[in-house]
Amino acid sequence: RQMADAVSIFMSIGFSEQKAKETLKNEALTSTLKKAIEQAQGLLGSASVDKTAGTLLYNMVTRLKDTNRLSFLTEYIITQKITSELQLSAALDFLKSHPQENLDRLEFETACGVGVVVTPEQIEDAVRTLHSLRLLWCENRFGLCSSGEARTALKWADGKIVKNEVDMQVLHLLGPKTEADLEKKPKAAKPKAAEKDVKIEQVSVENGKTQTFGKSLMEQLRGEALKFHKPGENYKTEGYVVTPNTMNLLKKHLEETGGQVRTRFPPEPNGILHIGHAKAINFNFGFAKANNGICFLRYDDTNPEKEEEKYFTAIREMVEWLGYKPYAVTHASDNFQLLYDLAVDLIRRGHAYVCHQRGEELKGHNVPPSPWRERPVEESLILFDRMRKGMFAEGEVTLRMKMVMEDGKMDPVAYRIKYTPHHRTGDTWCIYPTYDYTHCLCDSIENITHSLCTKEFQSRRSSYFWLCNALDVYCPVQWEYGRLNLTYTVVSKRKIIKLVETGIVRDWDDPRLFTLTALRRRGFPPQAINNFCARVGVTVAQTTMEPHLLEACVREVLNDTAPRAMAVLEPLKVTITNLPTNKEVRVPDFPANEAKGSHVVPFSKTIFIEKSDFREVMEKGYKRLTPDQPVGLRHAGYVISVQRVIKDGCGNVCELEVTCASSDSVEKPKAFIQWVSNPLQCEVRLYERLFLHKNPEDPAEVPAGFLTDINPYSLTVIESALVDRSVGKSKVFDKFQFERVGYFSVDPDSTSEKLVFNRTVTLKEDPGKI
Repeated sequence: RQMADAVSIFMSIGFSEQKAKETLKNEALTSTLKKAIEQAQGLLGSASVDKTAGTLLYNMVTRLKDTNRLSFLTEYIITQKITSELQLSAALDFLKSHPQENLDRLEFETACGVGVVVTPEQIEDAVRTLHSLRLLWCENRFGLCSSGEARTALKWADGKIVKNEVDMQVLHLLGPKTEADLEKKPKAAKPKAAEKDVKIEQVSVENGKTQTFGKSLMEQLRGEALKFHKPGENYKTEGYVVTPNTMNLLKKHLEETGGQVRTRFPPEPNGILHIGHAKAINFNFGFAKANNGICFLRYDDTNPEKEEEKYFTAIREMVEWLGYKPYAVTHASDNFQLLYDLAVDLIRRGHAYVCHQRGEELKGHNVPPSPWRERPVEESLILFDRMRKGMFAEGEVTLRMKMVMEDGKMDPVAYRIKYTPHHRTGDTWCIYPTYDYTHCLCDSIENITHSLCTKEFQSRRSSYFWLCNALDVYCPVQWEYGRLNLTYTVVSKRKIIKLVETGIVRDWDDPRLFTLTALRRRGFPPQAINNFCARVGVTVAQTTMEPHLLEACVREVLNDTAPRAMAVLEPLKVTITNLPTNKEVRVPDFPANEAKGSHVVPFSKTIFIEKSDFREVMEKGYKRLTPDQPVGLRHAGYVISVQRVIKDGCGNVCELEVTCASSDSVEKPKAFIQWVSNPLQCEVRLYERLFLHKNPEDPAEVPAGFLTDINPYSLTVIESALVDRSVGKSKVFDKFQFERVGYFSVDPDSTSEKLVFNRTVTLKEDPGKI
């Protein structure tokens, strides 16, 4: 019966029966629309709502966020002061920009064209004037004004009448279009957004060397990120909750910040940052930098059980390694006393209570309602004070907030008991605030303008706004963006700890992982990681990328920054029997640009080449050294030819005797290979993907769990590789291109006696590798 009545009400304002029934599927919309219709009928008395007004009422309730303005706008529609979509849009924009309670009606009516009448004569005159102006310079026969231009000049005129007038005058002035006029013209190329890009300059310090690099803001900020509010205009954001004191709080906020953009990067100091955090770092610091703002590094240190000094240190180190300098380093624990005082205030206001439900009862989303939800305020204040004084056991009581989150979770916990000394505050506290309570309040305390979070925190947005407003403090805006994930890896702290504990990887910085410390150890330049984040962009949707796309960014940077050296991983001894004398060879650091420097290597009668660069039996397509095919030596100016193959007792080739000839005096060989002479012995570690499947955490791909998906060939250690002496004084993290082999970085395990190199990436992507 109620449904039939509602259908009847909606049909009374011009809806079809189908449209009315479709509307009923949305309960919130149905409730608001019925309220608007009732108000309209109250204003009209016995008269009915006509179809035009009914359409405007429907469009109003679908777009009006502040329902306190419902009767205000309904009155303007029903009294025919607002009669068009154009006026309604202007009215809604005005209300969004003026959330204060007492509106200036004259200013409102001016903004949305109330009382403005545009006569047919005015439309005719305006269109004729526009045509005359365009004809003065327009070469195109049909380059007269468009109906869109005319509507802009006649803001409140009826769009259909304007279009008809434009069409009629064009026909009168120029006559019917010819075939040439009707031909499609090629579209002019749009100017690229990059032309207006702002460059973000970053400074990265590695091995005491400072390198500056920049990247395009427009590459990094896409989609939703371009819609961000201006400081102080928080109320213009979709879903932002406006209270009677909002404008006063925003005014005070602007006085304290001067209208400056403020962001924060808020990691938990209970693990090492990974590639996904690199996106968050780039976004928070980059957005602030691009808007001449500031970004805080704020440790969310509210769980003393899992926090260690090494994590605090490593997080800051990685932020600065990526090239960003925090405006200030802060901690949630800096505000423990203030947060406690605010919790007391929240109880006093009737918005929080002490609850005795156990932790296991509070897990999940179907939590039974608390029987203590309506306990007296004074009782909760006494119990909360006892929590603070350590008079309850862990898990015995919590402080909960009286609100429902967007995902339906009811009354999230604000404080819990933990008898664990805190890294910074020691034994001062035995109760600690949760993320849901702490985060928005720390943002408010630091006057953050844009609280940038990954998508999974969207369900916390309502609690974020609710808590700030419940305590009547400045409320920042939370914006969500999609996480960055990579295939063939895991980034969960719990799972990385499993990999470490089982000995599959050595530690958090094992180069097969995608933590930032691991990528640095493997030799990934910070600029390449930032470039990768910029290419991925900041979008609302979650992004899952292949590792080879990150590796491509690494190659681009290292190709320009990693000096060349020669190395052989599996050496084969070669004796040049006719070399006249030992000599030195100058090798360019960057063959494509020899002005960037060079180094000298010895060249003697004993050299070493890669075993794979010699074959005893010639095969089709093989271009390197065989008994019947000479090969060139890179940078040496010589071509060598095999004279004798020497084998060990097992029949394996162990040495070659060759003769050499100047490359100017013989036919050009099919290939040139790298070599070393009087080299350094070093250890080389070659890395492949740690997991065999793209999604090792997906039970559909790996039913037995990620620990069973380990690639047995993810690490190959070559203990007796040879490298030329030019790298002898290298420092940890120095990077090189070993010619024809790959890009390599000096590992921290290196000693003065023996260098250790990690292969960062191969020279080219191998699509067939695991």
